[in-house]
Parts: sequence; C-alpha cells; structure tokens
Amino acid sequence: MQFIDQVEIQVKAGDGGDGIVAFRREKYVPAGGPAGGNGGYGGSVILKAVLHLQTLLDFKYAHLFQAENGQRGGPKNLTGASGRDRIIEVPCGTVVFDAHTGELLGDLTQPEQTLCLAKGGKGGLGNKHFLSNRNRAPEHALPGLPGEERSLRLELKLLAEVGIIGLPNAGKSTLISVLSAARPKIADYPFTTLVPNLGVVRRPMGDGTVFADIPGLIAGAHTGAGLGHDFLRHVERTRLLLHLVDATVADPFAAYQAIQQELAAYGHDLMERPQVVALNKIDALETGEVEILTEQLQQASHQTVFAISAVARVGLEPLLSRIWELLDQLAPASPAIR
Repeated sequence: MQFIDQVEIQVKAGDGGDGIVAFRREKYVPAGGPAGGNGGYGGSVILKAVLHLQTLLDFKYAHLFQAENGQRGGPKNLTGASGRDRIIEVPCGTVVFDAHTGELLGDLTQPEQTLCLAKGGKGGLGNKHFLSNRNRAPEHALPGLPGEERSLRLELKLLAEVGIIGLPNAGKSTLISVLSAARPKIADYPFTTLVPNLGVVRRPMGDGTVFADIPGLIAGAHTGAGLGHDFLRHVERTRLLLHLVDATVADPFAAYQAIQQELAAYGHDLMERPQVVALNKIDALETGEVEILTEQLQQASHQTVFAISAVARVGLEPLLSRIWELLDQLAPASPAIR
C-alpha cells in the first residue's frame, strides 16, 4: 500500500434550494393566498476520522469533494429536500489547514471525531414569507444561498506512543519486526524504509502499545535532506522516543549526536520528549567494545543505555520493561489496543 501523508483538496458544500412563488388554487377557497415553499438546505462537507485507514492514499487522484444541493421549494408550502452531507473518511491523526492562509482548522485524533469543512447554503424563502397587510399576494421569492467553498491541506501525523528513531541502518525496522507483527522491508542499504511502519507491541498484561519506525533521519533532515523533513512530523505525536544507535558504525557517539541535533533543530518540543537510548547490533562486537561504547553513550545521554541485538533478540526484555515504566508515568494519550 502506498503511503501518502500530505494532500491538498477542494471542498464545495451544496447550494441552498430556491424558494418559489405559488398560490393556493383550491375549490371553495376563493382567497387562498401565497403558498410557495422554502428551498432546502445544501449539504455540508464533513471530515470523519476512522481507524481502518492508515494513509491519505484515497486523495491522490480525487481532489474535489462536493455535497448535494438543496431542492427548490414546492407548492402548498412544501419545503424542498435538504441536500445530503458529503462525509469524507480520513485516518486518525489527520490535521486540517486552510491551503491559502495556513490556518489550523482542526486536528482529528479520536475515532469517529468529525469536522465540518464547508457548511451548506441556506434555502431561499418562498413567497409565503412575504405576506403582509399591504401585500396580500406577494409574487417574489428568494434564491438559495451558495454553499461554502475552500481549499484545504491535509497532513497525517501517525498516532503512536513510541517512536523509534535513529540513522539509516540502525536496525529500526528489524526491531519493530521482532517486537510486533509488522513486516517492514529490511535491507542493508540506506533508506530501505521509505514510509513509517506501525507495529503493536503487547505488554505483559495483554494491552497493546503502538510503536512507529520513523524513517529517513539524517544530518540536515530538518531542512529537507534525505526523507526526514517529510517524516519528522510523525515524531510529534509520540509520547516516548526510542533512540537506536548502530554499534557497528565508525563513531556511534557522533551518530547519536546527529539525531539529537536534528530533533533540536526541528523544534516542536521534541527534545523535551522522554527518550530511551539503545545500542543495537552488539552481537557483532566483542564484550569489551560493547562496554566502552555503552559507557560513552551513557555519559552523552545522561541516562542508562540498553545494549541490545534486535536480530539475536538479546537485551530486549530490560529495554521493554523500561519503556513500559516510562509510559506508565506519563499521562495516557489514547486507549490501549486490545
């Protein structure tokens, strides 16, 4: 499935139906008077967050979304039918901006949450509303009002409690494949992962926690280098960051610092987010080398560094225990997955 996380769309609400001019023409009613009905309301365009979507792919080729127009009024004071609303389903985590002004219009984070993007036009008044002592037979009605129309930008920010970050080939995809049922593409060349991968990791008590493998972070990512500029936004949603450092690179300390600098440069309080640091691929090193690197990273990060091997499944239990401990200390962001 192709991953699309930014789109621009046009929405057009339905126009209100016209009011009409009509008079009662019934037998034995010599002075029936005006009986023109009002037009119906135009349908609105409404965004709805749903759980079964994970991407904005549906908007890649469909850019215009219109609601139905209201129907014109009828004789005998009948109001025209209102147009049906246009319901647009989007993934949870979709943020809506005005495409021209950049104004934030809404942030859909909960299932079934809705946002009215464009309101339907009001129906016009029929001639029955213009009856007065001076005008007993009004012969004019009002047209319906046009529905709202606007250009919007949709951005998807994945909803995950734990974001796995690190330079390319740090083992993020391998780790999420080991911890969950996710099966991302894995290879030993940069940018194997071109889209964020989500996986549900089960806790000992049975609840599930969503982990996200955030791809494409390199030096300069916040300015658009690599893929990081496109995917750093997904880190904003996470409650906890798991920073993987590749133990086999020439300078693991520099690799750690590069990612930290990108988080600081991107902003959005990412440096304030709780982090867990893990030194990965220790199965490829001697025990003494692992101890030296672990000590260096602990001094740099001022916290305990977990030495693990995702491939060999070494050191994962202490790492997960620490993640569960920190998540329990944080305010809950969303209901647990069961």
